[in-house]
Amino acid sequence: MKQIRVAILGQGRSGRDIHGRHIMTDQERFKIVAAVDPLEDRRERAAKEFGCDVYEDYTQLLDRDDIDLVINATPSYLHPPITIDLLNHGFNVLCEKPLARKVSEVDAMMEAAEKSGKLLAVYQQSRFAPYYRQVKKVVDSGVLGRIVQVSIAFNGFARRWDWQCIQDFYGGNLLNTGPHPLDQALRFLDYDGMPDVYCIMDRTNTFGDAEDYVKLIMRAPERPVIDLEISSCCAYPSFTYNVQGTQGGLDGSMTHIKWKYFKPSEAPKRELIPTPLSKEDGTPAYCREELKWYEESWDVPEEQSDLFKTISQGFYDMLYKTLTEDAPLEITLEQVRQQIAVIEECHRQNPLSKMEIDI
Repeated sequence: MKQIRVAILGQGRSGRDIHGRHIMTDQERFKIVAAVDPLEDRRERAAKEFGCDVYEDYTQLLDRDDIDLVINATPSYLHPPITIDLLNHGFNVLCEKPLARKVSEVDAMMEAAEKSGKLLAVYQQSRFAPYYRQVKKVVDSGVLGRIVQVSIAFNGFARRWDWQCIQDFYGGNLLNTGPHPLDQALRFLDYDGMPDVYCIMDRTNTFGDAEDYVKLIMRAPERPVIDLEISSCCAYPSFTYNVQGTQGGLDGSMTHIKWKYFKPSEAPKRELIPTPLSKEDGTPAYCREELKWYEESWDVPEEQSDLFKTISQGFYDMLYKTLTEDAPLEITLEQVRQQIAVIEECHRQNPLSKMEIDI
């Protein structure tokens, strides 16, 4: 079995705790040969934990010819320039989300990948989340009828004061958390073009200048309405997914989902009655009926209960096949480009003032 030699740029929560953590459990297929971080204590920790070479700056890697994949887990605003430089130097790159803030940056990255002939993948691992796949399975089965609206809420109550709440660092809820539910939402929209976008952003509990409340509505011809919330001021989050269909609906969290539906073939035959309805005794009647409902539920399997482990495994399984068998990526650059186009439009509609930041 071919072992993929990996260099990780960044030893923060993504580089160390997500990518490093997973690769150390999958060393038959992947091996960390280098780690980069400007902080000395993080370099020392990486050398000890991974047994790899360490560097202060990623440019120190550029002359190496023994690296099969570079993971770009640097701060978000560095994703475009560093990824382009790595591609231009002939490296395959897996870039953390968000890939970029603007479509022009994505286009430049895609152009660099095409010119170099190297792989550019984006770590949108939530595509492999068990709850999302179950919702998609129910929706695609058709039992809910025509889907009218898909509501997704990645909500909670939290205050934030790190670099990821600063606009110039590509912070804010839409770029930090948003790529996960937005990637899922666009799969339910299933529309190749640019959807109609209406977005409201606000700053509520943040100590930075980026938004921590997002309300996003998307529409496209003959597609369901997509209602996405990413709020840090929701003290009572009630669902992750709520789906409305013409034959039923679905509601649930990341661990438990329920859905109910009726079968049109079993429903009473009805015709429009434009005159007032009456009971048998002639008194006014309300328009109601009893439908036979079918109810089902899903709980996340025990072996998939560790969400981060499950989605990382799913993504790296796909990535390994791409690197060794030339299998297509499930998360395509065109899909990510559409995602960034929506994010850019949301920011255009909500220009927020910026604050002076001393680094």
